[in-house]
Amino acid sequence: MNFKELLVKFKSFILECRRVFLVTKKPSKQEFTSIAKVTGIGMLLIGLIGFIIFMLWQVVKGVIL
Repeated sequence: MNFKELLVKFKSFILECRRVFLVTKKPSKQEFTSIAKVTGIGMLLIGLIGFIIFMLWQVVKGVIL
């Protein structure tokens, strides 16, 4: 790959990034709050499921030994 091809790819990448930035917008406070709540609930659920699996594994391990 020579320098010109690399320059063309880089320019194309920059143009695509610019197009994406023009389309995106800053979320409103309400949008941000709801996204943060949903993300937090999801993290808590995943942690709770992991904790339950861990506790069940400890019980099963204790019964076997």
